[in-house]
Amino acid sequence: MSTTIIAPTFSTPDQLVHKLRTHGYATLGPSGVCELGHCELSALEAVKPSWNDLPVDLFLRDGGHYRRRRHSSFIINDATVTQTPHRPHWQPLEYNALHGGMQRLFEPIAPATIRQPVWSQLLQAIGNVCSGIKGEQPWYVEAHQFRIDTTNGIGRPTPEGAHRDGVDFVAILLIAREHVKGGESRVFEAASSNGQRFTLMAPWTLLLLDDERVIHESTPIQPTADSGYRDTLVLTYRAGGFQEQTG
Repeated sequence: MSTTIIAPTFSTPDQLVHKLRTHGYATLGPSGVCELGHCELSALEAVKPSWNDLPVDLFLRDGGHYRRRRHSSFIINDATVTQTPHRPHWQPLEYNALHGGMQRLFEPIAPATIRQPVWSQLLQAIGNVCSGIKGEQPWYVEAHQFRIDTTNGIGRPTPEGAHRDGVDFVAILLIAREHVKGGESRVFEAASSNGQRFTLMAPWTLLLLDDERVIHESTPIQPTADSGYRDTLVLTYRAGGFQEQTG
């Protein structure tokens, strides 16, 4: 595991569409996320405690117990963010060789979290960036709250390895990292071996990916004290509908 911490090169909100078009990914620092979402950092911090109440992920096929999560789905249409009836998360095997092909029904994100005005503001703001690339349209959004912990040693943010998610865009927001090392983000061009690596360190840092153009992964984390964890919010944006099992 690399011991050198490489910081991401942050863009400004008005550069996101250009960066995504030219590089397939972009990053924002916490102040940029606040500017993008038209919110204060204190509003974002108000949803942070909900990461302390995530159930254990019971679907890990590697036998691990290092991941906790909640999942809910939304549709963004014009200026409206609407939560859908609770539904399973499903991916085809071609995008997730480890956990694809399974109907994974996780506990939903807590209503108190979703009721926070900043929740819809953030989803809508990122949706506007997606529309800047592919035109205005409804966006089908799946939201995943993750905690990767090191209670039993190594925690794996992406146990499936470098992958695409089978959507249009992926937004990864770092919420917290406590007493861990590792967790380096790696982004590779899908059509070549060119790649970039950096580590998200500050809470409310955003990594935004064009899922059709790049593949991504996060390296394992290890504790630097008795135990540690890394919290993220992952939002996937897909045009035309949610991924559904067919046949």
